[in-house]
Amino acid sequence: MTWSDMQPLLTQGTYDTLYMVLWSTLVTVLAGLPLGILLVLTDKGGLLQNRPLNKVLGVIVNIGRSLPFIILLIFLIPVTTAVVGTFIGPTAMIVPLAIGAIPFFARLVETAVREVDHGLVEAVQSMGGGVPTLVWKVLLPQSLPSLAAGVTTTVITLVGYSAMAGAVGGEGLGSKAITYGFQRFETGFMFATVAVLIALVTVVQLLGDGVVRLLARRGRTA
Repeated sequence: MTWSDMQPLLTQGTYDTLYMVLWSTLVTVLAGLPLGILLVLTDKGGLLQNRPLNKVLGVIVNIGRSLPFIILLIFLIPVTTAVVGTFIGPTAMIVPLAIGAIPFFARLVETAVREVDHGLVEAVQSMGGGVPTLVWKVLLPQSLPSLAAGVTTTVITLVGYSAMAGAVGGEGLGSKAITYGFQRFETGFMFATVAVLIALVTVVQLLGDGVVRLLARRGRTA
């Protein structure tokens, strides 16, 4: 396979991968962020202390994190079909990608929020600050660098998940690698696909590290 043959396949695969990863990241952050904060607030000593709820949420998150993504992907085919109308294609893959990443990101959020200086939390509580004030004025601003690092890690994880999604018709670089690199024994195309995936992960990591450093500097000068 020549480069002129590879280029359109790699371009389309990269586009589909970015499409799946970006949308699933958005859904993951929107769902995983409040879930992670709720895990902290409902824990012992939290403003919304509710141990039974905390235990249930913890079990759900742990189960979601423990399942290998390829198994979760197949298990969620009926759910994906019910939501999107099909389980094939990049749009359909957003559903299992997000569901697989939400528990992972929620734990990262929980860890980041727990690192916030407890003295600041107590100061807000002593002044009569409620849950919204605590979350928006203390927990989120103080944990922003760690949250940004968590988002970066999640995006990189989703890139890997999206490659696995190619095994069940998810399109993207994973699908192209399986169809052309493996099934047609095009070793050169397989190496090219791996190189593109490495480049994507490297770019995401560099951008994420830059955002973390910027937020950390702003936090120190605030």
